[in-house]
Amino acid sequence: MLDDLTPEPKPKPRHSGHRDRLRERAAKGGLGALPDYELLELLLFRSIPYKDVKPLAKDLLARFGGLEGIGAASHEAVEDQVARTLAYVPGKATRAVALDLQLIFDVTRRIAREPTAKRPVISSWSALLAYVRVALQHEPREQFRVLYLDKKNQLILDEVQNRGTVDHAPVYPREVVRRALELSASALILVHNHPTTPSMITFDHAQYR
Repeated sequence: MLDDLTPEPKPKPRHSGHRDRLRERAAKGGLGALPDYELLELLLFRSIPYKDVKPLAKDLLARFGGLEGIGAASHEAVEDQVARTLAYVPGKATRAVALDLQLIFDVTRRIAREPTAKRPVISSWSALLAYVRVALQHEPREQFRVLYLDKKNQLILDEVQNRGTVDHAPVYPREVVRRALELSASALILVHNHPTTPSMITFDHAQYR
């Protein structure tokens, strides 16, 4: 009799599993391999956790002419499209989705506007010494750092690759190369200190192609 009272399982939504498959494709093939509407889907997954967002992604692109158009659109216009596609009454939920989208695009614009002049240029031995001396001269343990540079010798990233003991800091060339590829670095400088001799810092410089 109890079996008769057990409710039948609800059918899975049509888009069940789609999100996991899309995330897996993005992880394996890279975001650059995805069309614009799928990039938008990935963004919308976070704002709209329980609905199929593919129609909304395509409607936004169609209405505003592309990703750039969405980023330039007003908050009200984006919210209006969200409400239309999802059949929502405009309110807190639609405002949140529109705000999340505008946040992503605004961060992207700010990154693009960041002046490259803020990034140190390491084009000489004296500039290199001045840059690393403060960071490494009084470091109590051996430290292996990699300075990744662009083709103009501007610093892309100063990264601590490994910290070790007083006299030992292991480093793995494969990890250095992998990171250089990720950052599209044109050159890199390997920096290594010797805590037992505080004034001693060693360098190696390599062009990366």
